[in-house]
Amino acid sequence: MNELFNTKDTTSEYEAQDISANKSMSILSYIGILFLIPMFTAKDSMFAKFHVKQGIVLCVLAFVVGIITGILNVVLSVAGLYIVLLLLQLVLSLPVVVLMVLGIMNASQGKAKELPLIGKFADKINI
Repeated sequence: MNELFNTKDTTSEYEAQDISANKSMSILSYIGILFLIPMFTAKDSMFAKFHVKQGIVLCVLAFVVGIITGILNVVLSVAGLYIVLLLLQLVLSLPVVVLMVLGIMNASQGKAKELPLIGKFADKINI
């Protein structure tokens, strides 16, 4: 389990001034569509861009989880399996919330650390 949370940390690649000036903007990157705010207002900050990319991947994951739970909602509601539906929604949504909290913690601490499991996909985003 420790290896899961021991992800790539590139904090040393960013200037201390950039980090301190853009922590607040970077935090917004992990709150759904709010990643657009730092994407446009802190576009010259490499630190903010790192977190925006992580936030985009997290937002896509949250969207996919939303679609899956929406489909399950229709299928399981028709079958009358409301308890199963609630448990599945919890199981699918909890990892998204955990990743969101981890991202916010990293940004607020001035760290440029990848999110577990999904963070490596952020390198593919070009903004």
